[in-house]
Amino acid sequence: MSALSPAPPGRRSVPADASRRQRRTSDRLRVLDRCAILGLAVSLALGGCTNNDSAEQDATMPASTTSSSSALVTAAPLETATSSQTLPVYWLGRSNDDVFLYREFFPAKSTDDPMVAALRTMMSTKPRDPDYFSLWNTPSRLGASISAKNVITVDVSADAFAQKVDAGIAQRSVAQLVYTATAAAAMAGLVDPSSSIQVSVLVDGHTGYDAFGHVPLDKPMTRDASLVAPVWIISPSQGARYKTLPLKVEGQGISPTGTLAWELAKSSNGKADEPYLNGTVAIPEGANELGTFSFSLIPPPGSYELSVFIDDPASPGTRIGVDTKLVQVAEQNIE
Repeated sequence: MSALSPAPPGRRSVPADASRRQRRTSDRLRVLDRCAILGLAVSLALGGCTNNDSAEQDATMPASTTSSSSALVTAAPLETATSSQTLPVYWLGRSNDDVFLYREFFPAKSTDDPMVAALRTMMSTKPRDPDYFSLWNTPSRLGASISAKNVITVDVSADAFAQKVDAGIAQRSVAQLVYTATAAAAMAGLVDPSSSIQVSVLVDGHTGYDAFGHVPLDKPMTRDASLVAPVWIISPSQGARYKTLPLKVEGQGISPTGTLAWELAKSSNGKADEPYLNGTVAIPEGANELGTFSFSLIPPPGSYELSVFIDDPASPGTRIGVDTKLVQVAEQNIE
């Protein structure tokens, strides 16, 4: 005779069913955990690929560099001396199938030498305009001086050149340094603008370093005018918000016809939508001469993308050297 009375048939299956349900639940959770881990790994891999793709794109020249905008600029005048505490900083930017130099202004926040402050900003911060970029790294050491013969000497540590870039981007990055140093010196009134200004770059106190593995720094350099953007919008700056109109547009450009085209398009989510206004503006210096341009607009409140470009005379409708800025107009208090 059994020591325990048999359980009623109806209750006997309860613990067994509960045990099976618990095992099935555990199995499903393990499957879900594996899926979640796999999904996270895929997500991280894709995210890494996206970031790497962006970095690789900046580090290399476009596959084709036969843009009609190439080498339009043959002379790049120095910035003029100013009493305002601003730092001129040059960046790289893609336009059509080439990479050019563009300039932004930053407030001077330190008592550093203006050249050192501008170069440190160039190497350590990001441009305001997301269309611009830089491949310099923050240096552990940076200094600059000017001789009586208008020669600027920049001494920078080798860690500033840590990025891997191709020869074209290396050339433009070195030109970026030359333009930033000379612009800062000129705006601070530290050089004689009537004489040629050269820039000598030392790396850890020595000459002859191969910048980014491509550009030998073995002799003083001057501004390479062919690398200046054929069109760039100086004002408004990227993301500017206007509460008072008109919206004043100023910039620098060159054109085979002596005129530039512009367009103001409505913008949503940071992308251009339908065009709202368009027109042309003359460059007072005339055809094939780098000069300044300006015009004013009175659009209704809203978000806009402003574009200024060369309308290719050889191919009507083709935009060359396009520069864009996103702006917001808050209200129409017209002065």
